[in-house]
Amino acid sequence: MFGLADATVATIVAVLVTASFPCFLYGAWIMIDTEKVTWGVLTYHLKFIVTGLALTTIPLLVWMLPRLFQQLGGASALHAILGLQAYAMLAFGFTGIVRIFRAKREHNLYHDYNEDVLLDEIGSDRMDHWRSRLRIGVFGYVIFWLLAYIVGMARYALRYLF
Repeated sequence: MFGLADATVATIVAVLVTASFPCFLYGAWIMIDTEKVTWGVLTYHLKFIVTGLALTTIPLLVWMLPRLFQQLGGASALHAILGLQAYAMLAFGFTGIVRIFRAKREHNLYHDYNEDVLLDEIGSDRMDHWRSRLRIGVFGYVIFWLLAYIVGMARYALRYLF
């Protein structure tokens, strides 16, 4: 790839994917630590989450996916399945994010934050359902991302370090 040795590209990919995790953690911390989620807080949070996703997804699409079928088997297959499951959980959570975002946007809660308006009371009678989907999707993504990361780093270590 780009005239670089396989081990060099693998190292760059490992560094990029590793760098995504602090972005995810800090992005999560922003939302956990904030009582009033305003538009500014949301966009600040999303800067870190989108950066983390880019650091993971770009190497996946450019380097990992094209090589998948050449080495599919054993740990490689496990790594691919765990990674695919992580993205499936992200998609599942995204269905909740969209509904919550739309409801808060319709009630102008990102700009005119009103502590008296509960998130459960706006949008639809299923807001608890959408919030649960978001939580399940986010936690599922993190769990499967971590599992895929561990398998991927073990594969990297066995192939390029030992």
